[in-house]
Amino acid sequence: MNQYHKLYTAEDSVVVFIDHQPQMTFGVASIDRAMLVNNVTLLAKVAKEFNVPAIITAVETESFSGYVWPQLLDVFPGQPVIERTSMNSWDDAGFRAAIEATGRKNIIMCGLWTEVCVTWPTIEMLGAGYNIYVVEDCCGATSAAAHEASLSRMVQAGAVRITTIPGLLEWQRDWAKKDHYNNLMGLIKNQGGAYGIGVEYAYTMVHHAPQSALKPQVVPAGKKH
Repeated sequence: MNQYHKLYTAEDSVVVFIDHQPQMTFGVASIDRAMLVNNVTLLAKVAKEFNVPAIITAVETESFSGYVWPQLLDVFPGQPVIERTSMNSWDDAGFRAAIEATGRKNIIMCGLWTEVCVTWPTIEMLGAGYNIYVVEDCCGATSAAAHEASLSRMVQAGAVRITTIPGLLEWQRDWAKKDHYNNLMGLIKNQGGAYGIGVEYAYTMVHHAPQSALKPQVVPAGKKH
């Protein structure tokens, strides 16, 4: 069977966050940066909910790039960040050891910038026998052209392009599985954009569940139709 002719699971995948740091973010021009932060933190929170191992790595933190976004660090409080000097994470022994320690071959990859710090390790990890899924809306490049060119290069090497929502739903897969259902829906309602608003509407208007707001909206009796 082709390695991509089956879905990944929470039990056989790892999520990798590369260089989500301020200086790298300043150079992003391929995606709205607020959306980028939202997508990355949503992916991180859902990975944690499903107990998917997460690897966070950063480059030249105190000499150039700045500290990893607090939004990401707060999802995994106290987890060590693998510090590097190489732009290519796969060159770093600590990063390689962290990947190998998981014993998993399906790598959910995202980072800054797409054209360098995501593309280079992706190509070499594909060569080392890993299956790489690049979450393209959790990545950012210095231009739209650079983003598309680097995604093409990774696909030509054997990687697969995915986006945040289908990427995290692949861990759930079956709505009959209730272990993570309510927590997943809560995360999606808060950070899932239009999909999250749709979930809130379905919960409250169709299933008559309580509103998510801490102080729910109350329609005055005389204004109801």
